[in-house]
Amino acid sequence: MIADFIRRFTRRRSTPPVQSLPARRASRQVIAPEAGSDAARAIATMSVTSSGRLREYARTARGVGRLAAITVWVPLSVGFEAVLLLVPGTAKIRWTRMVWGGLCLLLSLRIRVVGRRAGGVGGRRARREGERPVIYVSNHSTWLDVPVLGTVLPSNFVAKGDIEGWPIMGLVSRIGRTIFVSRQRSTTGRERDEMLHRLMVEGDNLILFPEGTSSDGSRVLPFLSAFFAIAKPPRLPAGKVPDEPLSEAATIAAKPGMIPLIQPVSVVYDQLEGVPVNRARRPVFAWYGDMDLGPHVWQLVKWRSMRATVLLHPPLDPADFPSRKALAQAAWRAVSAGAAELRQNMPQPEGESAYACRPLAGMLPQDLERRRD
Repeated sequence: MIADFIRRFTRRRSTPPVQSLPARRASRQVIAPEAGSDAARAIATMSVTSSGRLREYARTARGVGRLAAITVWVPLSVGFEAVLLLVPGTAKIRWTRMVWGGLCLLLSLRIRVVGRRAGGVGGRRARREGERPVIYVSNHSTWLDVPVLGTVLPSNFVAKGDIEGWPIMGLVSRIGRTIFVSRQRSTTGRERDEMLHRLMVEGDNLILFPEGTSSDGSRVLPFLSAFFAIAKPPRLPAGKVPDEPLSEAATIAAKPGMIPLIQPVSVVYDQLEGVPVNRARRPVFAWYGDMDLGPHVWQLVKWRSMRATVLLHPPLDPADFPSRKALAQAAWRAVSAGAAELRQNMPQPEGESAYACRPLAGMLPQDLERRRD
């Protein structure tokens, strides 16, 4: 009796034999419509589109729509800016921020600003009242740096002379009052005088990319000290009289407290479609070397949303540094450390962060505070 019980228990606990995959497939009951029925004919004529293909169609449509909107916005806004060049005051400076802010809006590019911007909007009246000019120095990894910084900072760019000869960008840059530099020794003095005139007389603030080129976004290249010549011009020995009378710009710069401040700025693109950007996604934004602009723009406009973070560091006073090289090193350390911190997606103080209001020309809370005053 015990042996019979063990035999029945073992039979219950034993697992059924494992069938092969082809055998399991053959044993399945297939439910299909009868041949020749309406359901069979409907299934035969049905075309199935994969979700990946639909997603690509949506991205292409998004890119075409954005390019069409940009094609309309840029000529209209730049044309209006050309009219504002004839109007005195700061209207052209404020409208330039509107142009860049509109472009960021069309690209669905949000701009988070951490810190406070040094200086105001500028203008001739501000310089006569003693407002100190500011030179913003930033890292450079993509063409997007121009609309992002142009939205946040009421300034004019200093760009390489090659851009002046480009068919469309050259015209847009000239209307935007960009200063072109050739970086040749024979023209260094003239270009420095032009920048000094724009800073001291016209009342413009300037944006420089002291790396001299764009990088892949994974690091900040060393700053070239030649870009800081405008902030630390050569001094005449004590008691020596200049050979020529000082220009109006040089006279203003010689006044106490009118040497331009240097504010380091770190720019990092840290979100893509709401997801933090890692090393693998960083090439989506980077534009450097011999990369063609057209294909890069086309790939970028197809993304749903992006975010750039602009970290504004405390300004540096050139008088606190013994040489241009020391000033360039201090600015590079601040920009490099800030960019590394943003690339690691470290949280920033909420009380010091704000989003640039793109429809209102990139205005920040501090702009509204100045207007109330």
